Amino acid sequence: MSVMVARKKVVRKWEKLPGRNTFCCDGRIMMARQKGIFYLTLFLILGTCALFFAFECRYLAVQLSPAIPVFAAVLFLFAMATLLRTSFSDPGVIPRALPDEAAFIEMEIEATNGTVPQGQRPPPRIKNFQINNQIVKLKYCYTCKIFRPPRASHCSICDNCVERFDHHCPWVGNCVGKRNYRYFYLFILSLSLLTIYIFTFNIVYVALKSLKIGFLNTLKETPGTYPSMSLTVLTVLEVLICFFTLWSVVGLTGFHTFLVALNQTTNEDIKGSWTGKNRVQNPYSHGNIVKNCCEVLCGPLPPSVLDRRGILQQEESTAQEESCPRGPSAQEPTVAQGPGGQAEESSAQQKDGSVPVPSLSNAEMPEEKQLTSGELPVPSQDAGQAEH
Repeated sequence: MSVMVARKKVVRKWEKLPGRNTFCCDGRIMMARQKGIFYLTLFLILGTCALFFAFECRYLAVQLSPAIPVFAAVLFLFAMATLLRTSFSDPGVIPRALPDEAAFIEMEIEATNGTVPQGQRPPPRIKNFQINNQIVKLKYCYTCKIFRPPRASHCSICDNCVERFDHHCPWVGNCVGKRNYRYFYLFILSLSLLTIYIFTFNIVYVALKSLKIGFLNTLKETPGTYPSMSLTVLTVLEVLICFFTLWSVVGLTGFHTFLVALNQTTNEDIKGSWTGKNRVQNPYSHGNIVKNCCEVLCGPLPPSVLDRRGILQQEESTAQEESCPRGPSAQEPTVAQGPGGQAEESSAQQKDGSVPVPSLSNAEMPEEKQLTSGELPVPSQDAGQAEH
């Protein structure tokens, strides 16, 4: 006999969130789906630092100072910590409107704009908002069904609206927004210092070796653990990686330092929101570099509004087989001997699917077993033992 039993399955909210994000560790880690360049970033940082610590640091610690590998390790750990914090955190994604909320917003827009004649283009969905005596336009997002807050924008790669959207960075595998911008800035700043540090001491290492044994002999020098590769070849490889990284990372750090000083985002700078033809002043700037830096880098960090690990309960109906105890009326069909000594079985099943109960007529029973009208049959002990 099958019984439908309702069970509650625990579902986290991150499993139902729209957008193109990936989650790990039960929703604690949030990243974009395109993570290939992020893995390349990890490989370049880990590979370059591993070569530096394995070869140059040991020589420089003995010849110059043991503080050289210590300071390099501090920069390396700080850069890795800020990178992972930027990549694995919520950049400030704004939840999409629920169906009831979206319907209410549509009613408000229709009441404000009125009925648009067929064939005419509807007016833009914009709300005006005043910040520091300046009008700021709030644009409507047709994907998220909301009016975006000031400085928010919709990321086409992650398919989410992000608060104080700066840009989508494939090198960290995530969007850069209000909740992780400071960590992104600290990452590129520490990476710039680490790159300059390794680049400088690689050149110092080659110079010290050249003064002792000559430049040509330095190029031919081979460590015992790598007989097929010159030690200086590895150093030159590190120098090339650091040289090409310097131009991009140091330049990017300088650009974002400029934006932090003005309290501006990359998205606003590209669009020319405050430096265009209208010459509109930035309403978010305090007019002071120190105040702007303190607000961007040291201000309070807002909590995530996604509640990724919140619980959603969904009921699922499952069928379970349950066995019911059998009574005397639910016994299996018995076999009766006919007058010819051959076994005769009762009919298999009735049309309605019920199991037939075998019975004997009074004529076939002995006299002491014949029933009078109104009496009920009592199962014999032999029949019960046969069943068991």
